[in-house]
Amino acid sequence: TEEMKKPCIEADLVPVLIPLLESRDQEMLLHTGRAIGRICYDNRDLQEELVKVGVIPSLVRILTDYAESEPLVHVALLALYNLADLDTAKEALSKTNVAEQLVKHLRRAVNHERLEIVFEVLQALAENDYLKVQLVEAGVPEVLSEILLRLQASSQAEDACIVKAASDLIVSLLLGGKKGNTYKLKVAKDNAKALVSILSRHENGQGKDSLNSQFALFTCIIAFLASLTCLVLPLSSDGNCLRMVQLGVIHQLLDLLEKHVQSEDTSVQHAALSALQNLAIPVVSKVQMLEEGVAERIEALLRSESPPVQLKLLGTLRMLADGQADAAEILGQDPMLLNRLMQWCDTNDHTGIRGEANRLLASILHHNRSQEVVKAIQEAQGVKHLVSMTTSEHAATQNEALNALAVASAIDLETLEESFKELQLVQSLHRLLQDDNTSPEVKYNSMGLLCRLLNSGHLRQEIEEDKIKETLEQLCSHSNPNVVKAAATTLEVLRGET
Repeated sequence: TEEMKKPCIEADLVPVLIPLLESRDQEMLLHTGRAIGRICYDNRDLQEELVKVGVIPSLVRILTDYAESEPLVHVALLALYNLADLDTAKEALSKTNVAEQLVKHLRRAVNHERLEIVFEVLQALAENDYLKVQLVEAGVPEVLSEILLRLQASSQAEDACIVKAASDLIVSLLLGGKKGNTYKLKVAKDNAKALVSILSRHENGQGKDSLNSQFALFTCIIAFLASLTCLVLPLSSDGNCLRMVQLGVIHQLLDLLEKHVQSEDTSVQHAALSALQNLAIPVVSKVQMLEEGVAERIEALLRSESPPVQLKLLGTLRMLADGQADAAEILGQDPMLLNRLMQWCDTNDHTGIRGEANRLLASILHHNRSQEVVKAIQEAQGVKHLVSMTTSEHAATQNEALNALAVASAIDLETLEESFKELQLVQSLHRLLQDDNTSPEVKYNSMGLLCRLLNSGHLRQEIEEDKIKETLEQLCSHSNPNVVKAAATTLEVLRGET
């Protein structure tokens, strides 16, 4: 009780008890651990003092040397649970083999209470980047996969709680981190089998009642992890990536998003959206996603007013359109999507969304092969945004716009001609070519677009009047060979030699 704790604290009893944790007498260890835990519970100053005087190595030693003693292990885990939120404790734990010991006790756990307390400790430690890597290297992902596969058929409430805890832990192991993606890919590979197995069960109509919110969270998290594997091993021997698409994981992710799009639980959104974005990259997935109408479902979700959701969905659509003319034509002829894109391209509230909307617009135009798409974007007044992109401070953005405009001009220059004149595209391109700060690639792509524009009599006249020829002649002496080659080619087209 608080009444008993106060005199113990005032008498400085805790420093006296600490040395007793080095005892080899298990009874002494048990009572000492319980006493320290009760005295220091919910007292941050005392907890900090415990860490400072070296209690962490003693607790890890108990987990190591007395793994067979359930009472001692329980006391040590409780103590770690109470201390693990402290940064000083995390630092001290990173210098021990606590990760290996927690994996060992996670495997040994036979009841829900023990599993829950180990999960709590792991969750706290996973907030630290160094400990996160240690946990992965120690085998936490493998154990999580085993537990989840074991509990997938259960409809018990207690098992659902364990699944939720495991899902949350996977989120923590995956998100953030400053150590690169190597350990994340390990998590992905270790859990891909669990995802495919679970999705197969649901496809066969088994265990549908257990697909509650906790289980849904697990599914989308694992999908994210497995989708990372797809990026590195798109045609891996077990075919996890293609299998996930065939099993309908993408529609399950979209179902989750539709349910959680306004939820405060951003872990669900983050995992599902990241999985969708990654799964939209491999060509084999793009084709399947298009055939199943995924693009239309994603477009419907764009009604969301959540900026992070909008940003990721725009990115997913851009990935889907990349290299896929069919996808670009579907997206480029959707009035609702184009109208929404124009609003985002004009917004000043969220620069990230504006940038991603512009990039999607450029991607649609670049990868499409249809006059109808060019006409639709022209009618939606999207050309002005692409021309504006050519003056961006980012070379990558400039190049995306220049390439998109070149493709559109090759498809249907007549439709775009008047807008190009009004927007003074020729003059903008000339400025890019004259500017010494313009990157060689931007200069090269600018001249590629100029060659397309020369197919219009009116635009050719503007090019001649703006004296671009003189600038092109100067660029023939540029230090970059690609720029020199492009300048010579453009001059030939301008002179009518090709």
